[in-house]
Formats: sequence, structure tokens, C-alpha cells
Amino acid sequence: MSKVVFKHYGQGQVCMFPMSLDEKIPTNAPVRLLNQIVDNLDISEIIDTYKGGGCSSYSPRMMLKLILFAYLNNIYSCRKIEKQNLENIHYMWLTGMQTPDHNTINLFRTSRLKDTIDKIFTQVVLLLVEMGYLSLDVMYLDGTKFESRANRYTFVWRKTVEKNKAKLEAKILMILKQIEEGIAQDNQPDDEPPKPFNSKELKERIAAINRENLSKEETKAVKILEEKHLPKLQEYENHLDTLGNRNSYSKTDTSATFMRLKDDHMQNGQLKPAYNVQTGTANQFYIHFDFFSNPTDFLTFIPFNNGFKERYKKMPKKEVTDSGYGSEENYEFLQSNEIEAYVKYPLFHAEQKESFKNNPFLTQNLFYNKEEDYFVCPMGQHMDKVGTTTRESENGYKAKITFYRAKNCTGCPLKSLCHKAEENRKIEVNHKLNEYRKKARELLTSEEGLLHRSRRPIEPEAVYGQTKANCQYDRFRHFGLDKIKMDFAIFAVAFNIKKLHNKIENTPKKKSKMPLKDKNVIVFIFITPLFAIELVKNNFNHQSTQQAA
Repeated sequence: MSKVVFKHYGQGQVCMFPMSLDEKIPTNAPVRLLNQIVDNLDISEIIDTYKGGGCSSYSPRMMLKLILFAYLNNIYSCRKIEKQNLENIHYMWLTGMQTPDHNTINLFRTSRLKDTIDKIFTQVVLLLVEMGYLSLDVMYLDGTKFESRANRYTFVWRKTVEKNKAKLEAKILMILKQIEEGIAQDNQPDDEPPKPFNSKELKERIAAINRENLSKEETKAVKILEEKHLPKLQEYENHLDTLGNRNSYSKTDTSATFMRLKDDHMQNGQLKPAYNVQTGTANQFYIHFDFFSNPTDFLTFIPFNNGFKERYKKMPKKEVTDSGYGSEENYEFLQSNEIEAYVKYPLFHAEQKESFKNNPFLTQNLFYNKEEDYFVCPMGQHMDKVGTTTRESENGYKAKITFYRAKNCTGCPLKSLCHKAEENRKIEVNHKLNEYRKKARELLTSEEGLLHRSRRPIEPEAVYGQTKANCQYDRFRHFGLDKIKMDFAIFAVAFNIKKLHNKIENTPKKKSKMPLKDKNVIVFIFITPLFAIELVKNNFNHQSTQQAA
């Protein structure tokens, strides 16, 4: 039997030469790519947040690297970041063996990055554009809902507040009427209906009443108004101010609105405090994001695109979305900004079915004479124009609706199939919206449109799946819209860097041979991510030198 030999094991072994952590970090490790990218970012705005004086601070570039690398590894807690920095050699190498505690990390994240991380995100996206990994010409837009950290049971509903406020106003008016019956200053007729009033008007009326000689009962009633009803009225007013245009909000996070979330694969869920996060993606990178309190997507389209223009000083040339954005207002916005609208509308997929195309009774399939402005029903009867109206959206956009009515449907053998109303059939048509839908349908069914439609499910949908499932970023960990935007921006920067590393690792490296006189020596040139970043950096420096000259 051969002798078993083990390698020497001794925990007290001393090295003659100190070991370098750099030797332990693989050349293709994500931490090296992140380190190189952050070294090339302009962080002057972060540095401007420091006032100076006192003891020295940790390097803001080092702190930014530490937080981004933690988010890249799905670590979002400051205490866990501190622990990783003490145990993981990748963090040790990245921070140069410096050990900021969790309070320092949290302070840097909330105070230094709150107003600056958004521009850091923009810099990283522009760097990816320069490296050729994405383009800002085509944007895939979609929205998803992220649950807030707020308590899901401490909610305020607009209808409840308005209902209780109306009841309280009725009580207050009754008490005021009883008190003011004998006061000459009250000239309000008995038949005048009560008008809504606010707490300020109530204070003025109470002050006017207190200047009069009041009986014991009247004094008691005024005390009830001051101590009970007035604070409650102010509370309802504060609720309405916080609600703004929303229907609900959470007491523990007033920026969060209650929305129905899909909790499982069967899309079963319940109302929870959440944010409607709209994101634009390209090549599965985040290129823009914004937060909205409205759960519907079509109202967020225009402000989202305006935010994109503010970030990059231009609009995308093409936009691809699902049917949640196909409104007349959005189509008009796209046309006015010369953006190709690969934007579906609610009936787009239904129109592709044979059952829809072969149904002669649908308004969309009726023959329309544009010159004389009338429709023709399946029996050949003219449906003439009988009126118009305008409908206003929640954003204030006014759409023109035209009504058409058949002259006589009595005795028509197709009436039971055509419509169910007792009177003659009446239809409403939005001609402007129909023209926009026609242009969108032509784009969506073109060769390029089919390509964009095939890519849309693997663009924002895949990014959301990676964000919520792989990265475990499915619920916000902060209160307040400002901190939530800050936290998501940090995550988006880390997500883009991680995506860049994955694409580089999954792409075969190109190599070329340089002819040398010595045939025994062969030199390969590998295009590495660090080399590419250096090329971009040198290109920026060259352009800046030319502009200065």
C-alpha cells in the first residue's frame, strides 16, 4: 500500500514577503470592471457636498465603488455591506483595506448620493453608448409596480375623507346656526344652501362669535367647535392636500399610492402601497426611469419622455411599447416630436383575428365615406352625422368625438345582430385617433415593426424579471420618494455594470496576430473591457483638447 501524503497545513505560517490582494482577484472579475468605470466618472458634484473642516473623510470615489459593488451582488443593507467589507477580499481590494462602518455607509448613501447619483447613472449610460453596447435611438418602454416599505394597513382613501368631511361640515353648520340665531351679523337667508368652507373660515367665524355676549350653552358649543370639530376639519384638509390628484396614500409613506399588485403567477394580489415605476431599456440596459403615483401607464408616457429629453438633451427616434400607452394624446405627442410610434393600442391584437375582420357589424368594419362624412351599415343604410362632443382626459387633453345615427332600423332583419338598443343604431367615432392607429398599425406590421415586437418581451420584461427575481429587488427599503429614487438609481447603475460584465464574458473575445520577424514569437491582442474603457476615456480627452484649442 502506497504511503498517503498530505500538504503541509499550519495556521501560524508567516510569509517572508507580504501578499498582495491584487494577486487574488481574477483579471475578469466584475470588481475590476466596476473599479475601472468608477475611476473614469466625474464625481465633482459628490465632492461639492463636503463642507470641509474637522477630521478627514473617506474618499467619495472609494465609497461609491463600495456601495455599487454591494448592490451589484444583491446586498442592499448597510450592515451587510460593512460585514462583507470585513470578510470578502474583493471588497478589501476595492476599498484599499479601509473599513467604514454601517453608519458612515448609510450617511454617504442618503446625504451624498441623494442628489448626485442620477447624474452618475447618466454618465454610465453615455459610457455604454460610446462603447457601442447600446443606442439611445430606440427605447423600449414599460412600467411595473414596486411595493413600498409602508404599512399596508395604514391607508387613507379620498372618498372616505370627502364623505366624512361633508358630514363634519353639516354638523358644524348646524352648531353655527344655533349659535348665530340671535346675532345680528348673521344675514344669511334660511333658504340659501350651505356652502363648503375650510378651517380658516371656521376660525374667523368662531372669533367673530367670541366677541359677542354668549350664554352658557353657546359658550359650550363654541368650545366643542374649537377643541373637537376644528382639529378634525384641519385633519381632513391635510389628507386632501397630501392626496393631491390621487385616490389614496399610506400614512407611513405619504408618497406611496395603493395599487393592485400581482403577487403570484396567477396574478392574484391585493391593494398595497406601491409606486408605478416606468423604465426605458435598450439591449437590456436601463437607460431611463421615473416614478409615478398613478397606476395607469398612458398618463405617465408624456412626462416620462420629457424626463428622457431633460436627461439626454434629445428624444429617442423610435419607441416601442405595449397597448397600455396607445392613446390619442400620446400618439399626438410622438408625432409632434417626430418619433416613430411602434406603440400598440388596446384593439391591436383583436384586429388581427379573423373573427374580428369578418364581423361586419363592428364600427371598425363599417364603410366610411370620408368626402360626404357618413357610414354605411351592413344593410346599406347611411348613418349620418348627428353631433359632436369633447372628452377630457385626466391630463386635461380634449378629444373630439363624432356621433353617427342610422335613419331607420325598424324592421331590419339584422337588428338583433347589429345592436341591442330599441332606437336606431348610434355610433361614436374618434377620427383623429383612428388615423393615429392606422399609422401605428402600418409600422407595427412592417418588417421592422415585427422585429421590434419580437424584441419587446425580451427587453423591459426580461429586465424586470432579472431585477425582481435574480437581484431580489422587488420591494423598496426606504420611506419617501427622494430616497426611493436615490436607491433605485444606485441599483440601476450597478445593474448596468453587471449586465456589461455578463455581455463581455459571454461574447467571444476577438484576437489578431501581428506578423513578426521572429516566427517563434506570436502576440495576441485581446479587446478587454478595461482596454475599451481606456479607448473611450482617451477619446473624451482628445475631443476636450480639440474644443479647447
